[in-house]
Amino acid sequence: MAKSNNAIAGAVERTLAEVTASIENNIFAEEMTHKPGMLQGLDPRAKILMFLALLLAISLSRSLPVLLGLYIFSLLLAWLSQVPLGFFIKRVWLFMPFFTGIIAIPALFSFITPGNPLLVLWSNPLLVITDRGVMTAAFLLLRVGASVSMGILLVLTTPWNALLKALSVLRVPKVFILTLGMTYRYIYLLLHTANDMFLARKSRIVGRMDSAGERRWIAASMGGLLSRSFDLSNDVYLAMLSRGYRGEARVAHTFAFTTRDWLWTAVALAVAVVAIYLGR
Repeated sequence: MAKSNNAIAGAVERTLAEVTASIENNIFAEEMTHKPGMLQGLDPRAKILMFLALLLAISLSRSLPVLLGLYIFSLLLAWLSQVPLGFFIKRVWLFMPFFTGIIAIPALFSFITPGNPLLVLWSNPLLVITDRGVMTAAFLLLRVGASVSMGILLVLTTPWNALLKALSVLRVPKVFILTLGMTYRYIYLLLHTANDMFLARKSRIVGRMDSAGERRWIAASMGGLLSRSFDLSNDVYLAMLSRGYRGEARVAHTFAFTTRDWLWTAVALAVAVVAIYLGR
């Protein structure tokens, strides 16, 4: 029973650590939007146009070297914007293989992608990795990695309110912007709430609890978090309405294109056009 209690305490501590790390990563990302980097100094509308062009080039390219070049270009932009490369690479590649790999791994084998055999895992002819399968999986991983890198770089170098306002200026529907803004806020609001619940639980672990009691506590915590989320959503929305919110993000500064914005937009468009041409 003592081992079970220690395991429960260890699970609670690990959950607290993971939730706190998520919150700290978000705070660190918000701090990076105010660094004196290259992308931080550009108009948000220019950055959206730049990354849309680069994402279009990534999606249309059919060449591995071109995709690799676009990914290296994203690393160059991150370095010029004072984004730590280790943090940036880990943020992209830490969780992406778990989702993309589910699709990429079956494509390696001959029963999905026929081709010349490179590696025989078993005598069964279906469990043979082919050259075309490796190329297909590499295309998928690199295309997704480059696309996610561009999206994360945009978020890391642009304050969230400014990004939402730039989307409204570019005629993105207000319903989409409202949903995106509320989702962003509630993710971290619920993280803080869950962190408080686990911290309160940890401070009250003074005795032993059987597995049935632990399951009851987990179920009660899930129900309590769901109830709080509904209450918070109503309270926050009413508070926003009372302060003049009408579905449009507002920021203190106004947008203005400068020579620097036009220059970097032209550079990104040129890179995208060359990548589309070479990657045909």
